[in-house]
Amino acid sequence: MAFDFKKEYKEFYSPKNRPEIVNVPAANYIAVRGEGDPNEAGGAYQQAISVLYSVAYTLKMSHKTDHKIEGFFEYVVPPLEGFWWQEGIDGVDYSNKAAFHWISVIRVPEFISKADFEWAVQTAEKKKKLDCSKAEFLTVEEGLCVQILHVGAYDDEPETVALMDDYLRQNGYVNDFSSERLHHEIYLSDARKVPAEKRKTVIRHPIKKL
Repeated sequence: MAFDFKKEYKEFYSPKNRPEIVNVPAANYIAVRGEGDPNEAGGAYQQAISVLYSVAYTLKMSHKTDHKIEGFFEYVVPPLEGFWWQEGIDGVDYSNKAAFHWISVIRVPEFISKADFEWAVQTAEKKKKLDCSKAEFLTVEEGLCVQILHVGAYDDEPETVALMDDYLRQNGYVNDFSSERLHHEIYLSDARKVPAEKRKTVIRHPIKKL
């Protein structure tokens, strides 16, 4: 059976609908950076998603090509994730989506090297006729965080974030946002197929002890 990150690392992909503290180790990602409203049809965010999945599936299917990756084993492509921020704001202002900066990412297994990633970018560009030049190989170590499962529309996330903030105040923690530590979302539901009110999203914030 193919390795599935969601099943093997449940503590990071299957949180409960109440806040919990986690310590998140380093992980490698395919990443594309951009800015602007993610809902813009054909916009930068939509283009970034196309690039991410093209490179991700090229890596997943590499064992069927001449490019052999050392230590490769079959795996399920992990869910889409995103790091989000707006200049001058701690957290997110959902009423001003045009001000979003984002890093959209898909996790890759540890056996994927930067050289393998670069091969996949070149291969995806040729096969898909798609400009993948904005893709980068990114390592993120989130460290101490609070996370929760949000069920519902993305625009309703502030209510869930408020639960996280209350939990931090009650337990002696504070948010620790910076240019390196960002609002993080993991999309467990396919927004194209799942109604907004039923979508499941992991929300994760960097924190520190008071």
